[in-house]
Amino acid sequence: MALSQGKHRPVSSRLLSLFAVTLGMTALPAFAGGGEASLVLPNLADPKLATFLGGMTGSSLLSWGLLICIAGLLFGAVFFGQVKKLPAHKAMVEVSELIYETCKTYLATQGKFLLILWVFIAAIIVAYFGGIQSLSMKDVLVILLFSLIGIAGSFGVAWFGIRINTYANSRVAFASLAGKGFPCYAIPLKSGISIGMLLISTELLIMLGILLFVPSEMAGKCFIGFAIGESLGAAALRIAGGIFTKIADIGSDLMKIVFKIKEDDARNPGVIADCAGDNAGDSVGPTADGFETYGVTCVALVTFIMAAIPETAVQVQLLVWIFAIGAMMILASGFSYLVNEMIAKGKYGDAVHFNFEAPLTSLVWITSIVSMVVTFVVSKLLIGDIAIAGKVYPNLWWQLALIINCGTLAGALIPEAVKAFTSTNSGHVREIVTASREGGASLNVLAGLTAGNFSAYWLGLVITALMAGAYLISQNDLAAVINPDTAKGVVMAAVFAFGLVAFGFLSMGPVTIAVDSYGPVTDNAQSVYELSTIEQLPGIEAEIKRDFNVDVNFDVAKDLLEENDSAGNTFKATSKPVLIGTAVVGSATMVFSIIMLLTDGLSVNLGLLSVLHPPFLLGLIAGGATIFWFSGAATQAVSTGAYRAVEFIKGNIKLDGETKASVEDSKRVVEICTQYAQKGMFNIFMAVFFGTLACAFVEPFFFIGYLFSIAIVGLYQAVFMANAGGAWDNAKKIVETELRAKGTPLHDAVVVGDTVGDPFKDTSSVALNPVIKFTTLFGLLAVEMAVGLKASGQGGLTLALAAIFLAINLFFVYRSFYGMRINVEIPKDAA
Repeated sequence: MALSQGKHRPVSSRLLSLFAVTLGMTALPAFAGGGEASLVLPNLADPKLATFLGGMTGSSLLSWGLLICIAGLLFGAVFFGQVKKLPAHKAMVEVSELIYETCKTYLATQGKFLLILWVFIAAIIVAYFGGIQSLSMKDVLVILLFSLIGIAGSFGVAWFGIRINTYANSRVAFASLAGKGFPCYAIPLKSGISIGMLLISTELLIMLGILLFVPSEMAGKCFIGFAIGESLGAAALRIAGGIFTKIADIGSDLMKIVFKIKEDDARNPGVIADCAGDNAGDSVGPTADGFETYGVTCVALVTFIMAAIPETAVQVQLLVWIFAIGAMMILASGFSYLVNEMIAKGKYGDAVHFNFEAPLTSLVWITSIVSMVVTFVVSKLLIGDIAIAGKVYPNLWWQLALIINCGTLAGALIPEAVKAFTSTNSGHVREIVTASREGGASLNVLAGLTAGNFSAYWLGLVITALMAGAYLISQNDLAAVINPDTAKGVVMAAVFAFGLVAFGFLSMGPVTIAVDSYGPVTDNAQSVYELSTIEQLPGIEAEIKRDFNVDVNFDVAKDLLEENDSAGNTFKATSKPVLIGTAVVGSATMVFSIIMLLTDGLSVNLGLLSVLHPPFLLGLIAGGATIFWFSGAATQAVSTGAYRAVEFIKGNIKLDGETKASVEDSKRVVEICTQYAQKGMFNIFMAVFFGTLACAFVEPFFFIGYLFSIAIVGLYQAVFMANAGGAWDNAKKIVETELRAKGTPLHDAVVVGDTVGDPFKDTSSVALNPVIKFTTLFGLLAVEMAVGLKASGQGGLTLALAAIFLAINLFFVYRSFYGMRINVEIPKDAA
C-alpha cells in the first residue's frame, strides 16, 4: 500500500516521529491518583475473604474453569477434524484451497499492518503507564506483551475461522449433490460451533490466566493492555475486511447486469476475490469482533467491581461468580448444540427441502433457555448467601441472575426482531420485491431504507425495554448494598446492571458466533459449486457414483445451495445487532469508570454531566458527527475500490471460448481489494485514534458527552444500515430462487439494491461496534493523561496537544474522503 507520494517520507513515519515527541511531553508523573488501571485485584486464594461450595477458595474454583476452557478448545478441535475429513470432489477442493490461499495472503498482509498500528497504541501505553503511573520498564513491557496477546488472540481466532470455513465450503457444495438438505445445514453449523467454542474458550482462558496467575497489583493493568490489544485487532480487521469484501462483492455482482452472466460465473475474475471477501469480511471480521466484545465486556465488569464496591470479600464473590458463569456458558452452548442437532436430525434428516432457518432458530432459543437456567443455578450455588458488612442478602443472587438473563433473553429476542425485517419470509423483504416490479431500482432502494428505519425503531425499543427491566431490578438489594450512600447506590447499581446485561448478551456467545459463521460458508458453497464447473466435467456422474456412492442431482443441489444461502444471509444479519447492542450497553459501564475518576466517586462535579454544561452538550453533537463521518468514509473506500475492480473486470473478462478466468486476472482483483481496504482502514484508524485523543484532551466532560453520543447514535445507525442491507440481500434471493427471474429487469433492480446494501450491512454498520468499544476503552487512558496534565498545572500544554491531535485527525478525515476519490476525468466532449 502506498502511503506516500514521490520521494517524501511515508505519512505514517512522519506522524510517528511527531507523535513520539508530543507523547514525550505528556509522560510526566503528574497524576498518580489512579483510575481503572491502578486498581489492585483481591487475593482470590485467601479463604478468609470468601469460600465457595463447601470451602473452596475462589482461585481453586476458577481453576476448574481453566479445565472447562480446555474442554471447549478440544470440542472445537474435534469438530475441526470432522469437517476436514468430510468427502469432497477434488475439483471443489481445489477451488476452496485457492480461496484459502488468497485469504491467507490477505490475512498475513493485515497482520503486518496491524503491527504498524500497534506502535501508536504502544506509545500511549508507554506514556501512560511509564510516565503517569510511574511503573518500571519491566512492568510496562509486561503490559505491552498483553496488548500483543490481545492482538494475537483476535488475529488467531480469525485465522482459525477462515481455515475451517474454507474446508466447510467445498464439503457443503459436494454434500448438496446427493439432493438432501440436512447435510447442507449441518456442515456449516458444525464449522460455526467449532469457531464459537474455540473463540470463547480462548478468550476466557487468557482472562482466567490473568486473574489467577498474574500478581494482583499488575492484573488490572494487564487486563487493560489485553483489552486494548484485542480491540485494536478487531477494529482493524473489521474495517479492512468490510471494505475488502464489499469491493469484491459489488465488482462481481455488477457483472450479472453488464454481461447477463450467472451468479459466480467461473469466467468472472471477480468471483475468487468475492469468495475471499466472504471470509475476510464475514468470517475474519466477526470472529475478531466477537473475541474482542467478550473480553472488553468482562474487563468493564472487573474494573467496575473494583472501583465501585469497597468491601474486598464482596469483590471476590462477584468476580468468581461472573467468571464461573462465563465458564459454565461454554458447557451450556455445547450441550444446547448437541441437543438441537439430535432434534434437527430426527425432523429433517431425510428431507430434501426444509426451512433452513427453523433449526437455527431453535438452536438460539434452546441455548437461551439453557443459559438462563444455568445462570440461576450457578448464582444460587455461589452467592446464594452473600453477606455484605455482616448482613446476609438472600434475594440478591436471583436478582443478579435475572439482570444477566435480561441480556440472555435479548440474545434470542433480537434475532427474532431482525428476521422480521431481513428473512425471505419477511413482509418487508417481499415488499422490496414488489416495489421493484414497477419501480425498478429506485423503489427498491426506498423500500429497503424504509425497512432499515423501522427495524432501528423496533430494535431500539427491545433494547430499551430489556435495559429498563434490568434497571428496575437493580434498584432493590443491589442498590442497597453496592454503596451505603443511597444517591450513589442507585446510580452505581444501574450502571452495574447495564454491564451485566451486556455480559448476558454474550452468555450464549459460542452459538451467536456459530449462526453468524453459518453465512460465509453457505455463500462460499454456492461459489465453489459454480467455480468447480462440476457439471461440465466429462463422466462426472459416473465418477462420483464410483468414488463416493452418490447419485448426483444437479438441479436439486443448486436449489439447496440457494435456499441455504438465504438462511445464511438472515442469520448473519441477526448477530450484528447483538454485537452492536453489547458495545452500546457495555460502553456505559466503561464510561462510568471515567465518570468515577472525574467526579471523585460521584462526590463532585455532578452538575457538569448535564446538557446545561456547554462542553458536555458539544460533546454530544460531536459524537454524532463522528458516526456519520465514519459511515461515509467506509462507504467511500468501498465505492472507489469497487469502481477500480469493475473497471478492471469489464476490461479483462473473457466470455467467448473460456470456461474459467485466469488466475492472474483473479489475483489482480484481489490486489485491488486489498489496496483499497488498507488505504481505507489506515485513514479511518488514524482519524479515530487522534480524534479520541483530541476529544479527551479538549475537556473531560466534553469527552463524556462524545462517548455517550457515539454509542447511542452508533447503535441506531448500525442497526438501520445492517438491516436495510440484509433486506436488500434477501430480496435479491427471492427473485433468484422463488421467482427464478435471473437476467430480467426485475433482477437488475434487486441487484442494484443489493449493491447499495453491501457496504451498509457488511462495512459501515458492523465496524461501528469495535470502533465504539476501542474509542471508549482507549479513551480511558487518554482522559486520565489529560486530567493528569491539568492537575500538574499544565492546562495550556493540554489544549496545545488537543489542537495538534485535532489537526492530525482532520488531516485523515480529509484523506478518508478526498484522498479516496475515484478521480476519473470526464471526457471534454461528454454531454
